[in-house]
Amino acid sequence: MKREILLIDDDADLSMIISDMLTDHGYGVTCAPNSIIAFDLLSKSRYDLILLDINLPDAVGFDICSELRRVSDVPVIFASARTSETDRITGLDIGGDDYIPKPFSMKELLSHINALIRRTYGFGKAENTVSFGSVTVDITARSVIKNGTPVNLSLREFDLLAYLCEHPNTAISKEKLLSEVWGAYSAVEPTTLAVHIRWLREKLEDDPASPKYIKTVYKVGYILEADV
Repeated sequence: MKREILLIDDDADLSMIISDMLTDHGYGVTCAPNSIIAFDLLSKSRYDLILLDINLPDAVGFDICSELRRVSDVPVIFASARTSETDRITGLDIGGDDYIPKPFSMKELLSHINALIRRTYGFGKAENTVSFGSVTVDITARSVIKNGTPVNLSLREFDLLAYLCEHPNTAISKEKLLSEVWGAYSAVEPTTLAVHIRWLREKLEDDPASPKYIKTVYKVGYILEADV
């Protein structure tokens, strides 16, 4: 599965250089020059990593990270010309996962991003192919096979299934699923999540009324019981 990165930086030239480099290395990149656009994007989509400048025209990157940490644990890398020890400590203490001082080389930035992606999501075929019952999900290829036959899922259905597959046999709260699949600041209601879970069960469970794999966890959310 292509990892999506949100780049929040008001330096248009640098953003273009970073975006081109990351795209060449297989990442999807969306750029936001300020906090208003960033939060709007976060309300509509999920991202696997955020690359965040501190000095923005309408906000301080530290405040954005603090606000984000209230609803999401998406990895955050600060990339800033502010290089004091105090700034680096602040960035990590408020929830940042890494801090890269500007200027940096593209090779160095890519190395930091790759390392954080690996630590957060793992890598290799074992982590990207999940099976349960007669269903096999290939997260990288975005494909689902049941009893040898391809299953057609909508983009959101697959994103939801992929997130469950990335956290197999783990109870995940409704709030977490909404944040990570629909976006940290999405206004989507929990009923929308329930409908998508029902659709997944109808397509993947042998008996949707009595699911064996995509189960409800009372007063928590949902769990995918998979073979791992």
